[in-house]
Amino acid sequence: MNLNESSLSFNEKVIFALRSLYRERGYSQYKMSKFEEYDLYARNKDFLISDSVITFTDTNGKLMALKPDVTLSIIKNLKDLPDCVQKVYYNENVYRISKGSHAFKEIMQTGLECFGDIDNYNICEVVSLAAKSLRTVSESSVLDISHLKLIGDITDSLGVDEYGKKEIIKCISEKNAHELKRVCSSLGVDEEKTELIRLLITTCGRPDEVLPRLEASLNGRTDLSPIKQLREIIDGVDEDIKDMLRIDFSVVDDMKYYNGIVFKGYIEGIPSSVVSGGQYDRLMNRMKRKSGAIGFAVYLDTLERLGTSAKEYDVDTILIYGDSDAPSAVSATLKALSVNGSSVLACKKIPEDIKYRAAVRLSNCEVNSDEKNA
Repeated sequence: MNLNESSLSFNEKVIFALRSLYRERGYSQYKMSKFEEYDLYARNKDFLISDSVITFTDTNGKLMALKPDVTLSIIKNLKDLPDCVQKVYYNENVYRISKGSHAFKEIMQTGLECFGDIDNYNICEVVSLAAKSLRTVSESSVLDISHLKLIGDITDSLGVDEYGKKEIIKCISEKNAHELKRVCSSLGVDEEKTELIRLLITTCGRPDEVLPRLEASLNGRTDLSPIKQLREIIDGVDEDIKDMLRIDFSVVDDMKYYNGIVFKGYIEGIPSSVVSGGQYDRLMNRMKRKSGAIGFAVYLDTLERLGTSAKEYDVDTILIYGDSDAPSAVSATLKALSVNGSSVLACKKIPEDIKYRAAVRLSNCEVNSDEKNA
């Protein structure tokens, strides 16, 4: 089957490109059911983008849900093999509230997961593929990387309760140094430890500039192993995407589920993240799995605005035929008009509100370009 690229939507082109990218690295496609028992999502609502889920009662009385997420389903259904590495990618429809329309929508989501004995190479590979996924969509893109162990180590050292930690982490995620000072003061955190958190908020940018400065500032004040790992990961990613990477500790996912390296990807013109992922060993433990895990998702619903402006015409040519025209003549003319991959609509009357380049009348082969539809 030959695919005419011009007939594909923007998202469809992205999906084909990403599938090819993931297969090249040895990831195999994972297929799953459209629904799961609702209890799976009820127990892990904090892991979901939205806790709004479409539910229905099955014939056996069980409460089921249309999948709002893919990762949870894969973890539940994939064998737990902690001594090896399993690599899968997916293209699945999920059912959740769209960031664009704020209404429930069927959304094609693509991404990948790496399970098992995760080492720094696996992390490098996933980070590289996340960056390449962004670049597949747009050259104007960046991948922000953070390390939750560093954030956790520093917040744990402050001597505040869980509520206080949440307030401080919120300040980090919002890059709000002014509010951080107020929160730390109200919690009784001294100025020296407050400065450690402020460093996480204000120190961001290119890895080759940020990591040496951060390492020098934190030396002797906290465990530097997260910075060492960040350096190894950055050094190990593919050379052609290193210019896309930034260190940014405002990337803070739920620390009940995530650990270690986390990241978010952004594209110029889209205010929210297009790619999100990281290590989620804690989620694996919560679901009674011994394997480690890292992965990411590409949120294709956020890309809709990138593809809409490119569509200038609904169809290239309209072929108008009459009652007296033989079907064979219509077919032959349509075939001749579409030799170069052009789209042709054969009809007796031009539909309203359709954009087309030209109209051809079969009876006299007259070409009428309609400027008002251009």
